[in-house]
Amino acid sequence: MCACRCRTTTQETVTTKFFERPQSGERAVLVYASPDGIPDESEREEFAELARSAGAELVGELASSRRAPDPRNFIGKGKLDELCQLVQESGTELVIFSAALSPSQERNLEKVLKCRVLDRAGLILDIFAQRARSFEGKLQVELAQLKHLSTRLVRGWTHLERQKGGIGLRGPGETQLETDRRLVGKRIRQLTERLEHVDTRRTINRANRMRAEIPTVALVGYTNAGKSTLFNALTDAGVYVQDQLFATLDPTVRRLDLPEGEHVVLADTVGFVRDLPHELIAAFKSTLQEAREADLILHLIDASDPNRWQRVRQVNAVLEQLGADEVPQIRVYNKIDLLDRVPRVKKKRDGQGRAVWIPAITGEGLDLLKEAIARRLQKRTVHRFIHLEPSQGRERAKLFDLGAVINEEVLEDGSWSLELKMAEKDLRRFLKRENLAEEQLVAEPMSTSAPAANE
Repeated sequence: MCACRCRTTTQETVTTKFFERPQSGERAVLVYASPDGIPDESEREEFAELARSAGAELVGELASSRRAPDPRNFIGKGKLDELCQLVQESGTELVIFSAALSPSQERNLEKVLKCRVLDRAGLILDIFAQRARSFEGKLQVELAQLKHLSTRLVRGWTHLERQKGGIGLRGPGETQLETDRRLVGKRIRQLTERLEHVDTRRTINRANRMRAEIPTVALVGYTNAGKSTLFNALTDAGVYVQDQLFATLDPTVRRLDLPEGEHVVLADTVGFVRDLPHELIAAFKSTLQEAREADLILHLIDASDPNRWQRVRQVNAVLEQLGADEVPQIRVYNKIDLLDRVPRVKKKRDGQGRAVWIPAITGEGLDLLKEAIARRLQKRTVHRFIHLEPSQGRERAKLFDLGAVINEEVLEDGSWSLELKMAEKDLRRFLKRENLAEEQLVAEPMSTSAPAANE
């Protein structure tokens, strides 16, 4: 498949109808450049892997150290001449920049190079277009593509500013640019409405899980860290697994059985990457919402990656952007089989696991991970006394039905002092549901002069 060919029906129609741009192919030259200078080796390798994941055949590369991008062509005249020569000699059909290009820069570069030009955001969008398989995923990708495209309708292609002409083609004075804006805007509104319906269903499902008191665990991590492999190992979900960036995009939710008969809902999420386009974050907001609403996040890390700490910071930055940075985390270091390490758990002072080392591909150490998840989600049990008035017999009966009462004392005025032991979360919910004040909860029993009665 072509590395930059639009794959949705609507996108194909818009592209072929509106844009007079060079046709692209698979033979590509990579241009490593950014406002911060030449990217380091790890960033260059990641970008090359992104291009290969899109289906590009890499035939050359060029690095530019220009810190102040040229407003017309991004790179300077000398580097542009060098790039032109490289394109001609290699028969390149596509040039991909690691930096973000403006619409006018894309247009100017294509005029000079006589081939298609793509930036990092466009490349990632193309990969997502290839990988999306579900109805929701395709809608999200198309929305992100069109939002990116809408910025290219301004000062991008000069023919768009011309009014239609010719016999039978004269319009009511509307320019091609205005027509394109209107059609793209209409499609964006349609996709947004459809995704809002999908988001509503997802919200209802989350609310149902919360009412059923089923904890949710979200699996996040840098792309190609092994999330799908771990997800399959834990749930037997059969999610597509491939050693490539963004192998899977579609969200998957499955039941995960934990020790002692407990179970949770495990939600897989899209992989993160450095400089993920804002259009994608916005389009996949409903999918990534699983991380923000989760009770626990499993942050999967490729232990064999020499740049793993940089990846960790980038994932945490995206989580912060989503408002999920306050959700408790367990770091899961994957691919330890490549380092000849054995599975182990690092615990906090309270005995709860904070980090787990496993090889997801072999399944070793999964019992350690499940135990760590169970410990972190373990309901915090509290020991309290509550004072109930004689008129609150109904509330007293409900506490007995919940199995929370371990002792009861009847006071002289006919009221009760109940000794409770139950999950803190359940106790708070009971107080709220029965409209009881937290001041009724005390750490010590009230003094009594009436004989004690036990039930």
